[in-house]
This record gives sequence, C-alpha cells and structure tokens, in this order.
Amino acid sequence: MTSRYGTGELYGFDFSALPPERIRELSLASHRNVVCPFKRAQPGKPPPKCIKKGGVCSLRQCVQDDQGKVRPKGEPVSTCPNRFLEGNLVAEWVGETLLGTSKPLVVSELPFLMGKTQAQEESDKDAVGKIDEVLVNAEGGELRWCALEIQAVYFSGMSMENDFKMMREWAGPGVPFPQAQRRPDFRSSGPKRLMPQLQIKVPTISRWGKKMAVVIDRSFWDSLSEMREVKDLSNCEIVWFVVSFAPAKDGRFSLRRHETHFTTLDNAVEGLTGGTPMSLDRFEKQIRARLRLA
Repeated sequence: MTSRYGTGELYGFDFSALPPERIRELSLASHRNVVCPFKRAQPGKPPPKCIKKGGVCSLRQCVQDDQGKVRPKGEPVSTCPNRFLEGNLVAEWVGETLLGTSKPLVVSELPFLMGKTQAQEESDKDAVGKIDEVLVNAEGGELRWCALEIQAVYFSGMSMENDFKMMREWAGPGVPFPQAQRRPDFRSSGPKRLMPQLQIKVPTISRWGKKMAVVIDRSFWDSLSEMREVKDLSNCEIVWFVVSFAPAKDGRFSLRRHETHFTTLDNAVEGLTGGTPMSLDRFEKQIRARLRLA
C-alpha cells in the first residue's frame, strides 16, 4: 500500500470522481479560459477566471493498494486562497461573528503599510503591505469593520506537471496515482508566511480597536501546536475561522463552517511556531549522517 498527495480538486471538481475523458479535458485546458467557481462575480464584468496554472484548488492524500486501485483518503487541503470564497460563506460567518451582519461589504487587497514618502503624502500608490479583505457593516453612522487574512497551504516536493503529463493521456480505470512525492508544507505556510503577516498587522489593528479574522482549513489548524485561547471575544485580537469540507455532491466538495477560536497575537505565535525539540542525541545523529554523505 502506497500513499501520496495528489490533486484534490481540479477547477473546482472532486478529482477522485472525474471520469477519464473529463480528466483529459481539464488537464489540457488553459486556466485563463476556465471560470473559477469560487471567486465573487463583479457586476458588469465577465465571470472571473482561474488564477492557478493547472487549476489545482486543493491537494488530497491518495492511497494505492497492491492491485493498483487508487482511492482518496481524508479531506482536501486548500492550496488556493480563492477556494475559501465559495458561496460567500466565510464573509457571512465573519460578519455575523464580528460585525453583527451576515451581509458585510467586502473591500479586497486594501493597502496597509506605506513607505516613508507615501506615509507623509497619504498616498497608497506604493503601499508595501495589503490586507486580504476588509469586511464592513455599513449600516448606521458608525463605520464598523474587521480585517480578514486568508491563508491557503503551500506544498513542497515535485511539481504537479509530473501528474499532468499522465492526466493528459489518462484512459482509466479510475484516476491516476500521483507520479511524484509532495506534501502540504504547513511549516512554510504558518511560521514563514502567516505569522509575519499577523505580527505586522495585528498590533496596529488591535490598537485601532478592531479584530483580525483568519480563515484556514481544518487540516491547517490540526497541524498547529496547541494554541492557548481566551474565553471571550472582547479579550481576543485574532479570531480563527476554521472551515472543513462536506462530502462531495454533484462532483464538488462543499465548504462548511467548522469552528472558531479566540486568541491573542502572542498565543497565535506560540501555536504557529511551537513544536517539540528533538533530543541532542537524535540531532547529532543527523549531523553525522549528513557528514557521511558529504
């Protein structure tokens, strides 16, 4: 029995349920010509297209038995941030929790950090940092808003092109087994990408009396070290909105609310960077092994 991570969703479709002819068709398509099923449509503009070359929305673990039969295992792991936009579920959830409305207005990629010259001139033309989304409750005279950070997962290992080569000629039966080793890289996605974003943005947003919402999927949350939580929303700086995936229906997975967690920034950093150090003996064994290979 062999296990590898491969395509979970291809252009929004459950890869494990696709027939061979559809696998060939989608693997040959240009992402620029395929409509993203998750991005928000803009009034008066054409439907938004996919931004990911190859169209892979998520990874999923695949298992191949001794007879060569392939079956999926577990939930998808989101690798595209647009995957979280399905049905406006996240915006509604965050709005209900933090703003008192299920229909917040959404401002995307709002400049946040500026260089010295731009700060003096109050110009956002050359802003060096942006907030993924700002959600706003525009009812009444007071401007009520919160920031939203969206974090998908990077992967490490061989390129997906190794799999696409097989997909383009796939005749079945079932779906092809991933051709190369790869895995979701939660360590790069958390400490190396998400944590710096929070450390830069949360202190200022918190001083302004606002909250930072962070959306990740269940696999990402489960990969984190234990994160101390606060009991009340008023005492937190970050609200984690963890989504999961309902079983595939009509060839697609369905995003769903899973759970929320209230933390401070310090607690979040502990969870993102935490881990159990290995023993000195084990560490030095690694050094000796590397030196033998040098």
